[in-house]
Amino acid sequence: MPMRVAVTGSTGLIGRALMKRLGDVGHQAVPVLRAASDPGAEAGAESSQSVVWDPATGDVEAEKLEGLDAVLHLAGEPIAARRWSPDQKQRIADSRTESTALLAETLSGLDAPPGMMVSASAIGFYGDRGDEALDESSSGGDDFLARVCRDWEAAADPARAAGIRVVHPRTGVVLSRSGGALSEMLPFFRLGIGGRVGNGRQWMSWITLHDEVEALLWLLDADLEGPVNLTAPQPVTNRELTRALGRALNRPTLLPTPKPALQARLGRELAEALLYSSARVAPAALQRSGFAFSHPDIATALEAVLHPH
Repeated sequence: MPMRVAVTGSTGLIGRALMKRLGDVGHQAVPVLRAASDPGAEAGAESSQSVVWDPATGDVEAEKLEGLDAVLHLAGEPIAARRWSPDQKQRIADSRTESTALLAETLSGLDAPPGMMVSASAIGFYGDRGDEALDESSSGGDDFLARVCRDWEAAADPARAAGIRVVHPRTGVVLSRSGGALSEMLPFFRLGIGGRVGNGRQWMSWITLHDEVEALLWLLDADLEGPVNLTAPQPVTNRELTRALGRALNRPTLLPTPKPALQARLGRELAEALLYSSARVAPAALQRSGFAFSHPDIATALEAVLHPH
């Protein structure tokens, strides 16, 4: 059955792909934008209107959220947009908690609220956990990103309290040529100078952009609530990813990437969080619900991402 679905973060990597896919399957996608002139207003072919909001000031066109079937909330300051100064870390946290709280509180006060709110989170919730196998029942970590994710999810409590079904997709590293970690890595690997990071034993839990979008659509109908890990069923170590990417590009991956170079580019704290922390995450809830991944393993994923047919 066609739905009317509002989407925040509709101009981001995931949001753009999601808006298009919503239209492709017959849903009406309603972008939630910071200004009516935002280019995201044209992001979905099926969009007939947009909702303007400003989480920093607490303003939102609440009347346009009446009668929606669902809200997909993806907005937030990109984690790796710039080095982590104290001010940037505060922006990362505030952009998530303030926008989620505003949306949850607004939805909870509507006369005809949506039946569900898919409010984004991330596997950063689990922190740096080494080789520990993690699923949705695992405890959270205690580093900066873990605290951000905890507060981010808690900010949706007003919607939960109002009886709205709230799902938190905890997304892993999204593989795409159009943005994200893989697009940053590709130039180095194509030149034959890509290599493992550190000892290469840290786990990376990933998902292709295709499967990420399909999983978000799945959540609209699946009988799920609370945290749901959006990661492929076969996470890989950094060493395994390095070898697979080298094979996919037919390039050598013999030399490790120097840590000082990464820290010089990203800053020490951001480099540690993105490249050296380890999270071995399983999509237990998603698989129990019957979701089928198109790209369950890294070889299949890289072939689809790098050599689309």
